[in-house]
Amino acid sequence: MSIMVDGESRIVVQGITGSEGTFHTNQCIEYGTQVVAGVTPGKGGMLFEEQIPIFNAVSEAVDKEGADVAMIFVPPAFAADAVKEAADAGVRLAVCITEGIPALDMVDVVAYCKSRGTRLLGPNCPGVISPGKAKVGIMPGFVHQEGSIGVISRSGTLTYEAVDQLTRLGLGQTTSIGIGGDPVPGTSFIDCLEMFAEDPDTKGVVMIGEIGGTAEEEAAAVIADDYPLPVVSFIAGSTAPPGKRMGHAGAIIAGGKGTAAEKMKALSEAGVTVVDSPSVIGQAMTDILSG
Repeated sequence: MSIMVDGESRIVVQGITGSEGTFHTNQCIEYGTQVVAGVTPGKGGMLFEEQIPIFNAVSEAVDKEGADVAMIFVPPAFAADAVKEAADAGVRLAVCITEGIPALDMVDVVAYCKSRGTRLLGPNCPGVISPGKAKVGIMPGFVHQEGSIGVISRSGTLTYEAVDQLTRLGLGQTTSIGIGGDPVPGTSFIDCLEMFAEDPDTKGVVMIGEIGGTAEEEAAAVIADDYPLPVVSFIAGSTAPPGKRMGHAGAIIAGGKGTAAEKMKALSEAGVTVVDSPSVIGQAMTDILSG
């Protein structure tokens, strides 16, 4: 259940005829991503941009076009079922961009995908990009550059900031993964850390976390256990007041748990280079690799 995408990945877009789906599908195509099909129930038989076939179901896109990755722009009320449909069709990776899916729905969906052998990325995420190969998501392709650093983030915009720094400093990225800011994600920091550890082209990892939950502390435990790559981390939300939700459904400090200070402490003790400002993420990684 790899999170990687490349030039061989064949993408089917669920919700391709919606405004968001249409715009970002075109962006992915312009980047060079192999989009082979779209899915909009009731519009099967039509063509997207006069070239890409639209089907009524993901299973048709898999059977007729060999789609193996789904990119999902379906509205929140129907997105959980859309992810399940992709899993039932047998795609290896489902990238759910949709924001606002109820957490209880996602508890069921995450378990469902695992039972079907489908890797779920998201929801409420910018997607995944392997620079120079393929992008499946909404990130701006031009700030990315093929290189040696793996990026994992709960925050979309901070991902782009970190990536831009890595590009300007000549380090580039192997793959950049937005896992999303929801409390029940399909893919965790740990999943991504393990993938990068097994990738011979990745020489370091940037990990961008947020307040809320315990994902960063769990990742710290893995890193502390002889993780083979240097890790630089920034935790957003250090000034957030306890009990107040900040932006993402998962970014809430509850019961005294999930503060930025706790996460930074756990990561530092695990040997991670924790920076206080997102503006120095790239330089911190440069210093480690050149030292």
